[in-house]
Amino acid sequence: MATLAEKLVAEFAGTLLLVAAVIGSGIMGDRLSADTGVALLANTGATAAALFVLISILGPVSGAHFNPVVSAIMALRGALSPTQAAAYTLAQIAGGILGALLAHAMFELPLLQISTAIRSGSGQFIAETVATFCLLAVILRGSRIEGISMPALVSLTIASAYWFTASTSFANPAVTIARAFTGTFSGIAPSSVPVFVLAQCLGGAAASLTARVK
Repeated sequence: MATLAEKLVAEFAGTLLLVAAVIGSGIMGDRLSADTGVALLANTGATAAALFVLISILGPVSGAHFNPVVSAIMALRGALSPTQAAAYTLAQIAGGILGALLAHAMFELPLLQISTAIRSGSGQFIAETVATFCLLAVILRGSRIEGISMPALVSLTIASAYWFTASTSFANPAVTIARAFTGTFSGIAPSSVPVFVLAQCLGGAAASLTARVK
């Protein structure tokens, strides 16, 4: 069994690489196409593929949360202690921010950036609530099904939610915070972050409640 330190390294590295994939693919898609839809399609595919790989290889180490809402729900359900969940969250946020810097470095952009992309309105709030609800519901319900592929379930959920939600499914406070540190295609203005995080927490809580239904 992995030690807490090993689990934290897995959460840090996994979130770092996930954010690097999200932001990096957004930059690449935006550079290669003037069509926003094509850029978003590239962003979707790269993110889903990265999620599948990262969950597959790091799941056995830490559970591959890469998401403070997932860690908080697991703590509420007794799978993590509150202290472990807090440590996971710090590792995820730190990894996410460094993932943004890594993406900028790979594309020779200024490392330190702040997004100006305002994402506001009731539609965005509802979308993030729904996206996070779907993600957590899939994780919690899917874990009960013997032989099912959790990497595939999570990846497909995020890929579909990129397109059926108005917010393009951030569904993750650590990723949301990290994306405030990029002025590229995938960015979100810092002023929009608190509302997104609130919606994500509400969506996660709702999923946890419904998952108790047998």
